[in-house]
Amino acid sequence: MEREELLETNREAWNGLVSKGNRWTVPVGSASIDKARGGTPEFVLTPQKLVPQEWFPKLPGCKTLLLAGGGGQQAPLMAAAGAEVTVVDLSESQLEQDQVVARLEGLSIRSIQSSMDDLSDLEDASFDLVIHPCSNSFVPDINPVWREAARLTRSGGVLMAGFCNPLLFLFDDELAEKEGLKVSFALPYSDQHSLPAERCEALLKAGEPLMFGHTLEDQISGQLRAGFAISHMFEDSWGKESGEFEFALQELDRYTKSFIATRAMLF
Repeated sequence: MEREELLETNREAWNGLVSKGNRWTVPVGSASIDKARGGTPEFVLTPQKLVPQEWFPKLPGCKTLLLAGGGGQQAPLMAAAGAEVTVVDLSESQLEQDQVVARLEGLSIRSIQSSMDDLSDLEDASFDLVIHPCSNSFVPDINPVWREAARLTRSGGVLMAGFCNPLLFLFDDELAEKEGLKVSFALPYSDQHSLPAERCEALLKAGEPLMFGHTLEDQISGQLRAGFAISHMFEDSWGKESGEFEFALQELDRYTKSFIATRAMLF
């Protein structure tokens, strides 16, 4: 599947997930907005742990990019806290979730429909803060994502990102439910190339986005190569919510954490 076909497949899949009420597509409520107006936006980059408040720069007037960050969750909270927010997402339905909250709460959010790895319409060094919720498992190569983030970030600016622990993609969720965790795949992982053709086709028919498992080197060193210096990180677990890889995720969480978040600065 060529890049444009992949983008269209995942765009349609995420539009469908909005209609199904996927956990990453449900907008925040007024109580969360009110708390953010007081200067304390509370949201996640990974499934459960809130982003530490000390990770945020001063938010009033902070030019903020939500990278692949539609869904009505992080962006409205940042706007309520006084940031100048731009959201980029492949899915128009995800972008609309942000605008739903913006209209209800009197917020201003700029929406751009685009892939996270090609932001050529945005100017260099135009953001103080880039927030990248856990989503780069939906592109085959994450290095262009880090390079674009670095290009768009001002010197001294901050990148906050969440991503999957690559260990997750070693295991076959279908097999894990029957036989427990057994290494089945190599990294880097791709639904297209790692799964049997009939399994990949079943995902497409079910309206699921195609996923990619990136190496830890690309997740961490990719940020460093782009020019960022990582200052903080934490690990997180999946929890009990349903979703793809549910069984393998919950099993893996018994031994280690399934997700990682990093805070980095551009110098």
